Amino acid sequence: MRAMRSSSVDLPLWIPPALAAPVVVGFSGGLDSTVLLHRLAGDRQVRARGLRAVHVHHGLQPAADGWAAHVQRVCVALDVPLQTHHARVHRDAGCGIEAAARHARYAAFAGQLQPGDILALGHHLDDQAETFLLRALRASGIDGLAAMRPWRAHGTGWLWRPLLATPRAELLHVARAQALSWIEDPSNAGVDPDRNFLRHAVLPRLRERWPQAAEGLARSAGLAAQACDLLVDDDGALLASARTGDPAVLLIDALRTLPLARRARVLRHWIAALALPPLPAAGVTCVERMLATDVRDGDACFDYAGIRVQCWRNLLHAAPLRAPLPPGLDLEWDGITPLALPDGGRLVLEGAPAGFGAPWRVHARRGGERIRLPGRSHQHSLKRVLQMSGVPRWDRAHLPLLSDGDGRLAAAGDVVLSADFEQWLRSHGARLRWTSPHRA
Repeated sequence: MRAMRSSSVDLPLWIPPALAAPVVVGFSGGLDSTVLLHRLAGDRQVRARGLRAVHVHHGLQPAADGWAAHVQRVCVALDVPLQTHHARVHRDAGCGIEAAARHARYAAFAGQLQPGDILALGHHLDDQAETFLLRALRASGIDGLAAMRPWRAHGTGWLWRPLLATPRAELLHVARAQALSWIEDPSNAGVDPDRNFLRHAVLPRLRERWPQAAEGLARSAGLAAQACDLLVDDDGALLASARTGDPAVLLIDALRTLPLARRARVLRHWIAALALPPLPAAGVTCVERMLATDVRDGDACFDYAGIRVQCWRNLLHAAPLRAPLPPGLDLEWDGITPLALPDGGRLVLEGAPAGFGAPWRVHARRGGERIRLPGRSHQHSLKRVLQMSGVPRWDRAHLPLLSDGDGRLAAAGDVVLSADFEQWLRSHGARLRWTSPHRA
């Protein structure tokens, strides 16, 4: 290893005004992140604020252990604290191994950030050009064509790409001039993944005819980003006009008043605000079909990347797909301690220090349940009560039922209470609270 702590990489960096917090470098050990880490390690102000590195060990290549050891040696030489994270890449996620590895990598980075921290990544100008081309070929809208931003909010901190205006050739020149050592990932040499095909087969041909092709494509991404910034305030205002008390639910009637192109932007803005994977073009088309249909109590949904977007009555809902309560669920509960449910939901009895006084049963819906409501003398079908009460379809499959020792139905979550149970709660100054897994 020839690069030591005292080495300084002479490379101009775009420094954002808000750079006043600890910096965490996503350090793969490749050319880009190696140049970036050396450059930041040679900056006294960055070191004074706090500089550390994170290496994500995907385990996808036979040499991955050797790469982790190389990264460790570099960080020791530079006196930069390093955290190595072993990530699990879900090969069966349905989005391809490259995208799955990227998701695992960003999740690992997010797990290492403290509030206000700045995640610095080594993406450069050629990466930006490739991203712009990929988005264009996938028929992305202007938000997609904006590609990567040099500075943006990321979780509780920030994401910084200080090399985004720097061509890879310049990084290579700096690395060789400084005698730096870096890793060459063999997967980057193939032409099978889409990005590698653009990198090795398409962009070189474009440069033969237009030497500044990468710069032009990156500039186009920047112009698209500027256009997005002009639209985003209106998108936010229109999204606010369609919101309900639940961030994951929008009013369909409000969406229907918007022009088609604007509605697509608002839908994508909404999905982004929920921190869900971007809604694909096929999803926007499917939602448009759903909005054009008067959906009452039937199924109308679009699933993608583990997310379900669905209509019900005048509501549009988006959330990760979750398995419903197991049909055979049957738990004993005394009401003293909160009850965690297997689907991620939760039941709490508030205000009654002695709990119920005797164990009750918490179970899943099995069909045919009946309940006597407050102010009524006879029982009603629970299914009908839930429909009349406006309980959305996405909550019904997760709704826990509470029954007393004699098997009488007392409550469905906290949305439907029997007459006797409501009276018991009032007499004890208590309250039953259910947290849906969609809001947990």
